[in-house]
Amino acid sequence: MKHIDYIIVGNGLAGIAFCEQLRAVHKDFVVFDNNSQQSSSVAAGLYNPVILKRFTKVWNAKEQLALSIPKYKRLEQFLNVKLDHQLPVYRRFTSVEEQNDWFTASDKPVLEEFLSTKLVKNTNEFITADFGFGEVLHSGRIDTSQLVKSYSNHLLEEDKLEVEEFQYEALKIESEYIQYKDFKAKHIVFAEGFGITKNPFFSYLPLNGTKGEMLTIEAPDLKMEFIMKSSVFIVPLGNDLFWIGATYEREDKTHSITEDAKEQLIDKLKQIIKCDFKIVKQVAGIRPTTKDRRPLVGSHQEHKNVHVLNGLGTRGVMISPYVAEQLFNHIENGALLNPEIDIKRVKN
Repeated sequence: MKHIDYIIVGNGLAGIAFCEQLRAVHKDFVVFDNNSQQSSSVAAGLYNPVILKRFTKVWNAKEQLALSIPKYKRLEQFLNVKLDHQLPVYRRFTSVEEQNDWFTASDKPVLEEFLSTKLVKNTNEFITADFGFGEVLHSGRIDTSQLVKSYSNHLLEEDKLEVEEFQYEALKIESEYIQYKDFKAKHIVFAEGFGITKNPFFSYLPLNGTKGEMLTIEAPDLKMEFIMKSSVFIVPLGNDLFWIGATYEREDKTHSITEDAKEQLIDKLKQIIKCDFKIVKQVAGIRPTTKDRRPLVGSHQEHKNVHVLNGLGTRGVMISPYVAEQLFNHIENGALLNPEIDIKRVKN
């Protein structure tokens, strides 16, 4: 029997962020992950403090950025990989009215540090943007695919990753410990993303799940060195590759790619760029979204050593370090969770 401090179920952004909390204070842990949830790996990994559809600030944006970016920098050093690509986000304007809405928003105190007041003119002949762009400050991209891959490899080297499906019925819960197969731990944290819908301890939580499909294209002529937000996001990945996404599908909960989604993305893309491109890859993932757009964090009502870290939605890169720290301090130090993310707000 192996005696450890924590069992973590899930090795996406939430699971990795919590593991980092444990590693910082030398807590012993093991992670169970079977690669069934792909949302962290296939996401664009953007950190962007502004909701660009409505020109409003992301919830807790300043605090999240201040906490998350230094943590990704430390992960870069720890894993010896490049993760943080600091790139401006340009919001493409389609009318003078949109320009005016942008400048009105940029004058608001909650947004002035995030929205540039300068109109950026389009100088790329292969981009259609007659009304120019607005620039979002303090933005960029975390290479989430590289992060998940590198972190998984590290855990395997440390013998801290079990690549298998978690069997809930094999979990034995006592007041002072939990036992799962050959592991005896003080706590277990479920960070499964959309997979939590099958979790008997937390299946009551209102996790909707929104399917997104994304394309990777090769476009040698585009030469775009910023992230563009229009009807789709266009994100440069290097080597003439660009991430295009994403669709939003609320009924289909599979990871299967569809022809309809591909056509949607291509149609929107062709209205923005005027150069040839080739589709290199199409992927799909289920975002762990909630109706109130707040994460689901906390401890089980009956079993105080069983916890959940979920519901990060479309902004997992920014929010995962914040919610991981909140949960860790709640478990280890008895700190109160931010009531906006506490699962106590949900009636069982």
